[in-house]
Amino acid sequence: MRELKTFTIPFVGLKLGKHQFEYKVDKTFFDFFEYQDFNDADIAVNLELNKKTTLLELHFEISGTVNVNCDLTNEPYNQVIENTFDLVVKFGEDYNDEEIDLLVLPHGEYEVNVQQYIYETIILSVPSKLIHPGVLDGTLHSEILEKLEELSPKEKQVKEDNEEIDPRWNTLKKLLTDK
Repeated sequence: MRELKTFTIPFVGLKLGKHQFEYKVDKTFFDFFEYQDFNDADIAVNLELNKKTTLLELHFEISGTVNVNCDLTNEPYNQVIENTFDLVVKFGEDYNDEEIDLLVLPHGEYEVNVQQYIYETIILSVPSKLIHPGVLDGTLHSEILEKLEELSPKEKQVKEDNEEIDPRWNTLKKLLTDK
C-alpha cells in the first residue's frame, strides 16, 4: 500500500523524550483508502511520541466529526467521534504488525508511518448503528419516518384481532383454568 508522506514520522533525529504531532484529517484521507461511507470529515489527531532508548510509545487522541447518513432515514448528519489508541514500536529482526498495539520494525529503520493506525482508530470510533439525533428526540421530519409510522402496527388493531378468537380455542383455554 502506498504511504502518505504527511503521516511518516522520521524518529531517528528526535531527542529522547516526548514529541507532539498534529494532523488534520478530511475526506481526501478516506478517499486514499477508498472508504466511501463518510460524506465529509473534520477530525483532529493529536499524536504524542515518547522516544525511549529501545522503543517508541505513541499515544493517539482523535476527536472531530464525520458526516454520515442515518441508517433509518438516510438523512446526512454530523456524528461526533472521540477515541484514543496506544501503540508501542519495538525493534527486531523482521517487520511484524500482527499484534494490535505492538509494531516491530527491523533494526536500521529510521521512520514510522502512522496512517493505517489513524484510519483504523477513526473507523472504529464510529458507532455501528448510525441514528440521526432528530430521530431520537422527534424533531426530524422526513417522508421515510412518516411512511414507517404509517406502516407500523397499531395497538388497537392488535387488540381487535385478539377479540375475534375462534370459539374452539376458548374451550381449550378452559382446560388450563380448570386445574
